[in-house]
Amino acid sequence: MVSSFTKRAAICVALFVLASSLPVTAVFQFVPAAQAKMRQDKLTIEPAGGGAGHTFDIQIATTDQEKALGLMFRTKLGDAEGMLFSYPAPRTLSMWMRNTYISLDMLFIRPDGTIARIEERAEPLSDRVIESGSAVSAVLEIAGGGASRLGIKPGDKVRYPLFAGAAVH
Repeated sequence: MVSSFTKRAAICVALFVLASSLPVTAVFQFVPAAQAKMRQDKLTIEPAGGGAGHTFDIQIATTDQEKALGLMFRTKLGDAEGMLFSYPAPRTLSMWMRNTYISLDMLFIRPDGTIARIEERAEPLSDRVIESGSAVSAVLEIAGGGASRLGIKPGDKVRYPLFAGAAVH
């Protein structure tokens, strides 16, 4: 007699073999549809010491499903693109890179729009937990290396209506 564990294991193996024989686009057809529903907008990051700001075209992940999906399964992100994850109340946040194929910089943002911390070049496909380090109300993910390339640092201001006193200029 075959145990229920053996049956479940056989089903899992069969599904894995089936899924691995399909193109990635067939397995994850839901991803483009979910991404298409995310609101699009722009935000600007201004250096704390003054000077020219940097404008990003962003997608805004607001629902639990959008936040769970984030930038997973994407194979590219433009230098002036990003995704903003917003939360209703400041708290310590944890992120990871599971199923994320591209390196990202994570900018952890306080309620007033000040960048509290930057995790640079987060490792693709990693399950390592990345902590905000303090209470924040949002995370902006941009292409890995972008913060360094653009000179973005903790203390710089994110100008977007979500942040108190951070009106868009």
